[in-house]
Amino acid sequence: MLEKVVSLFDLGGPVALVLVVLSIVALTVILVKFWQFRTTQVGHFQTAREALGLYRKGLADEALEVCGESRNPAALALARAIRGRLRSLPDQTIRDEVMRYGTDVLESLRNGFRMLEMIASLSPLLGLLGTVLGMIDAFREMEQSGNRVNPAVLSGGIWEALLTTALGLAVAIVAVVILGFLERRVDRLSHEMGNIVTGIFTVDLSGDSSGYDHAGSVPQRSSS
Repeated sequence: MLEKVVSLFDLGGPVALVLVVLSIVALTVILVKFWQFRTTQVGHFQTAREALGLYRKGLADEALEVCGESRNPAALALARAIRGRLRSLPDQTIRDEVMRYGTDVLESLRNGFRMLEMIASLSPLLGLLGTVLGMIDAFREMEQSGNRVNPAVLSGGIWEALLTTALGLAVAIVAVVILGFLERRVDRLSHEMGNIVTGIFTVDLSGDSSGYDHAGSVPQRSSS
């Protein structure tokens, strides 16, 4: 493996070295983000939904106990809102505190995304730069050969030059795919967090209302 890496550097030059370093940085960021998402249980919303259902049934203490069993940010934000309600704080104060907490959590989860974006953008450009430099060397050697041009030398220089482009595209593709996946998880968390916490301040209208008949009209009162 070490010999292959050294051979890659010999063929691709310093640009290949930079691309390898960028790939290591991208891999490190990806592994850290996956570990962070796993420890915070991003994507596990069942506990928060169960706690919201308990709160709407008037079981606030049970809802807090359920929230305490999860590390999901939606459940933790819901617990903050329930505690605020139990302390009879103004709704706007509770909303502001939950929003502050949610903003901090989302910013923490998005930390490192910018690095992946930069790597995804720079890798193809660096690969193209390495190809251009390699093509320049190949044509310079062809010029120095004069009338004794060997097609094998030219073709060999061209494929060595294209090596950096392939490497840059490979790094960029992996970074873009993983970044899109992580961003989708964060967007889903943001939506679910806002939706679940809002349920504290609203009324569930999904069931039939006792003031309406099954046809959806208001029952007529009998005249005295």
